[in-house]
Amino acid sequence: MKTALITGASRGIGKAIKALLEEERGFSVYAPSRQDMDLTQETSINAYLATIPHGVDVLVNCAGVNDLAGLEEITDEKINKMLSVNLLAQLHLIKWAAPFMKEKKYGRIVNFSSIWGEFSKTRRLLYSMAKAGINGLTRAAAVELAPYNILVNAVAPGFVNTEMTCVNNTPEQIKQIVQQLPVKRLAQPDEIAQLVGFLASEQNSFMTGQVLYVDGGFSCV
Repeated sequence: MKTALITGASRGIGKAIKALLEEERGFSVYAPSRQDMDLTQETSINAYLATIPHGVDVLVNCAGVNDLAGLEEITDEKINKMLSVNLLAQLHLIKWAAPFMKEKKYGRIVNFSSIWGEFSKTRRLLYSMAKAGINGLTRAAAVELAPYNILVNAVAPGFVNTEMTCVNNTPEQIKQIVQQLPVKRLAQPDEIAQLVGFLASEQNSFMTGQVLYVDGGFSCV
């Protein structure tokens, strides 16, 4: 039985990924809550990882936060939180998972980027910075780990029908977003999960180092 560690699996896209891997693919899934593993605290991360002594076959770095802040609103606390959860924790977990995967000569790592890693808008400075870092992390880790049959890719969703989207956009703004998208709707979490399911599987045998935009055509217009 394949094993997977998924962060951010309590809601939204992460929850859909957990359901897909467990119920359809037969994975044994580790899905720590924020209380189990606080991604802003290295000691908390290490304590949880110590409970998985043999590593995992698949790592899905889905957890993320997007607290909006313009340049003049940014504080050290906000910088630390945004970079810790959205970038540094993903690096830390890859560093932990890699030795186990190298020993098995097999591994699949899926990071979560965003359309805001390539584009941006007002009050997304820290989020864009962190997600651009994920793009670089994904490519560099893919090159380093490829000789061991460890494939590393990133999924960059656009507007998805999740709590985060609803918190950061008013209903009127969401209506405007939908009209601007070529597909004229938001994505559903399970649609993103399907792509992750492929990237995390043995069916993906050659794709690595890619940042895959799942954005309903947002990046085309």
